[in-house]
Amino acid sequence: MTKITVNRSAVSGKFVTPQYAKSHPKTTETEHYKTTPKK
Repeated sequence: MTKITVNRSAVSGKFVTPQYAKSHPKTTETEHYKTTPKK
């Protein structure tokens, strides 16, 4: 199982970099996904 962390801007709804997320924590939403690789 692989964990994926995605940073999305709450203002524009676009994906942002981790650097942007650290600079703008109040307007950035962090989403976590768990993916299971297919056998």
